[in-house]
Amino acid sequence: MSRLTVDVVIPALNEARSIGEVLRQLPPGRVRRVIVVDNGSIDGTPEAAQKAGALVLHEPRRGYGQACWKGIEFAAQDPPDVLAFVDADLSDYPEELTQLLEPIEAGRADMVIGSRLLGNRERGALAPAAHFGNILAPFLIRLFYGHRYTDLGPFRAIRFPELLALQMKDRGFGWTVEMQISALKHGLRVVDVPVRYRKRIGKSKISGTIKGTLDAGRIILWTIFRSLFERGRHAG
Repeated sequence: MSRLTVDVVIPALNEARSIGEVLRQLPPGRVRRVIVVDNGSIDGTPEAAQKAGALVLHEPRRGYGQACWKGIEFAAQDPPDVLAFVDADLSDYPEELTQLLEPIEAGRADMVIGSRLLGNRERGALAPAAHFGNILAPFLIRLFYGHRYTDLGPFRAIRFPELLALQMKDRGFGWTVEMQISALKHGLRVVDVPVRYRKRIGKSKISGTIKGTLDAGRIILWTIFRSLFERGRHAG
């Protein structure tokens, strides 16, 4: 099994209470660079991340995908073999990154999704609306694309050249589902692995509000059907 160079991108918005612990829980000696992309925090998140040893970038344009893309652009200057994404709120277990990397390093996968639905979830960690969305979206992807994802979990790892080839467009909530659909379109080998999940520190920017939940659901569904439309147009 080859040992690959791994960078981690962590999008962050007002996560000063949790970001240091997220960095401390990443597997020691396994990550080359941790890139925290601050998306306009006002609570000292950048300072906390830098103190904990991260390289901090600033992205004033709001959007989860926008922050991820900023990290990708920076990583491309000295490309890793694999780029991983971890949330800044400590809802994931960062030490489980080794479980995401194993199928890639073994040559069995190009992209690995940490599945909260396959793993153990703390009671109440996944809001009902988020749980429903993580059932509906994979169902639609399986219906239209023939692949069974179990989750849209943001904790994921992907070979960097393959990630660039996806040519991601979404800069908001649709980032994760677009990546998973694009991976199938490009013929990538994708695997879901069970991960643990716990209640986040602080309030979710998406499922923590009714508006955020509805917006996220709408964007996820739009991304799926937009991809179908584009596939049909190219086929025609």
